[in-house]
Amino acid sequence: MSLISIIDYGSGNIKSVYNAFNYLCEEGKKKLIVTNNYSEIKKSTHIILPGVGAFQSCISGLKQISVREVLEEKVLNDKTPFLGICVGMQMLATVGHENGIFSGLNWIKGEVKKIKPTINKLKIPHMGWNELEFKKDTNFIKELRKKTNLERVTAYFVHSYNFFLENESEKVVTTKYGQEITAMVSKSNIIGTQFHPEKSHNFGLAFLKTFLECEEF
Repeated sequence: MSLISIIDYGSGNIKSVYNAFNYLCEEGKKKLIVTNNYSEIKKSTHIILPGVGAFQSCISGLKQISVREVLEEKVLNDKTPFLGICVGMQMLATVGHENGIFSGLNWIKGEVKKIKPTINKLKIPHMGWNELEFKKDTNFIKELRKKTNLERVTAYFVHSYNFFLENESEKVVTTKYGQEITAMVSKSNIIGTQFHPEKSHNFGLAFLKTFLECEEF
């Protein structure tokens, strides 16, 4: 049986993430837990890292529950499927520039910087529905295409910072908000989304279902 673990480190959006995955797990008879326990994470077949709030406070939360070592063992060594959502994606970066400069997990090299104001004076934070642009047809995206029409897809965003990747090939999906916004990153067994799939209705559920079922990202 699959064991899907949502990492609990004090982030504020676990309930909506849990509810979305719980719906899918009831369909597929998979076990879903919210945990910060070493032994439970060690047994996990899928790991989800949600995130709401500031980059630095989320990184500090991870440090306080002492799970980085087991996460790196599972994700980097064992290649366990991993999904980071919103700040959970941003924390994959090398550094974040929010209220200072803070080290991230450095699993996907790059920097997280504030969205720049534009001549259109778009509101920051970027909040609401935006159309996605698919840059690469990874295996994950190909599997997602089988579940939904990706010709014109919108997803829900709430954020003020943008992930600038060192390796552009790891940028899979973007959106536009006065500038190009990194909406999804992918590297080996690791994916991250700036948008919230758990709040993105049918497309979001198809995305999460693909995460649970896809054998290669």
